Amino acid sequence: MRPLGPRWLSGFLVCIACSTAFADEVQVAVAANFTAPMRLIAAAFEKDSGHKVALTFGATGKFYAQITNGAPFDVFLAADEQTPARLEKEGAAVHGSRFTYATGKLVLWSAQPGAVDAQGAVLKTGDFKKIAIAAPKLAPYGAAALESITKLGLLSRLEHRIVVGESIGQAFSFIASGNAELGFIALSQVYENSQIKSGSAWLVPRSLYGPIRQDAVLLGKGAGNKAAIMLLAFLKTENAKVVIRSFGYAP
Repeated sequence: MRPLGPRWLSGFLVCIACSTAFADEVQVAVAANFTAPMRLIAAAFEKDSGHKVALTFGATGKFYAQITNGAPFDVFLAADEQTPARLEKEGAAVHGSRFTYATGKLVLWSAQPGAVDAQGAVLKTGDFKKIAIAAPKLAPYGAAALESITKLGLLSRLEHRIVVGESIGQAFSFIASGNAELGFIALSQVYENSQIKSGSAWLVPRSLYGPIRQDAVLLGKGAGNKAAIMLLAFLKTENAKVVIRSFGYAP
């Protein structure tokens, strides 16, 4: 066999360069409750499109502050509909690009089996020291938790026991670590294969909090990014919706 010469190697490198030259990267700010499904969706999108996806997870309120201060995100997947609408109104997002990608559900969860009953009566019996929620001003699921506690008439009884995480991810960590015996989180954080995957939980009735419609929007920086536009389109496909449903959301 003849050895491969420098001319062949040069051509090979040119081919590699050509194959990657048309691949873009999209920077995505993602609400913490959507961490697990978005990782799966991003992986499927990368495989399907050849583009790269860089994900950053956090609280919707903090992302709003970062975006308005010039953070280099192309796409924003919020935990509410108000924040993307506000960015669109303020000119930081592309007008007409906003849509609801998922509708979330609130759950009262404990890492301990049997600690939370199927009716949520533990909130009234008070058999716990700490209850975790996300910061209501930063995280829509935290606002929904506070609304639920208030509608149940339990705010005055529970407010001294509430520990607040800056995001729904931190609220989950408080409960999972045992720093709080229970707390309100997104169903998606503990839901898999049509069931709660660990601990014990009460699915909070929808009558206790307003709809958690989670909107996606194309940010100004991403307006010319082909990968950003394609990712938003991919979120509307049936493949993405299957993933979204599998974590307990309504797509």
